[in-house]
Amino acid sequence: MVYRFLLTRHWLGLLALAVTVAAVCVLLGRWQLHRLEYKHARNQLVSRNISASPVLPGRLLRVDHGPDPTDQWRRVRTTGRYDPAHTLLVRNRPFDGRIGFHVLVPFVTSGGPTLLVDRGWVPAGENATVVPDVPRPPPGEVTVTVRLRSSELASTTGTPPRGQVTRIDVSTIRRDLPYPMYGGYGEVTREEPRPRRAPERLDLPELSTGPHLAYAVQWFLFALMSLGAFVVLARREAADRRDTKSSGPQVVDVRVPG
Repeated sequence: MVYRFLLTRHWLGLLALAVTVAAVCVLLGRWQLHRLEYKHARNQLVSRNISASPVLPGRLLRVDHGPDPTDQWRRVRTTGRYDPAHTLLVRNRPFDGRIGFHVLVPFVTSGGPTLLVDRGWVPAGENATVVPDVPRPPPGEVTVTVRLRSSELASTTGTPPRGQVTRIDVSTIRRDLPYPMYGGYGEVTREEPRPRRAPERLDLPELSTGPHLAYAVQWFLFALMSLGAFVVLARREAADRRDTKSSGPQVVDVRVPG
């Protein structure tokens, strides 16, 4: 049997290697498909929630409890006043290829808990010791519209300078504030009255699916190539063995001079 050589240790080892490589490639391809499904679901959630009409924060938030995951990016609108005395700057936040700060200001709602508001982005100073120029929020009664976001995880790094934080961790920030606060926070999309100067408004997440489908196809092709390479090598080896067998032993005519 011409393919009996496949049962040798060498060829069984090659087969095991090809199957292992193919299996790993398939797993990586499936992971890329899962990432694609996640992006589709996230994009649909963002598109649906940002197009919904704004509601009062009490509809979606409670004291010390952030928004439900399905309410991420929902818009809420409320009236109250900013408390600029407790403004915080969130360190190391990128925006259009630059590094700066997000500006967090507590917003004391009329007759309700306080909502932590991210007013936007400001560029960093010349060095770490220079405090950036932060536009003040509108004074007096203000109506704000914000996109809801969940509180970030607590920081595990060192202590930042006074008046700065490294994470928008509402449960930690509220400890230094004198009023009850909603869980989660909001990114400003509109302020009425409009301030003369304001931080750069934050963008929505990019609503694209990325290259995950292309990457998945590539990984599946790599899996086929791994198995195909083994088949090609095996067929070549079998052909070589058939040729050797069909040619038979070579006869050399040796003549002895008499």
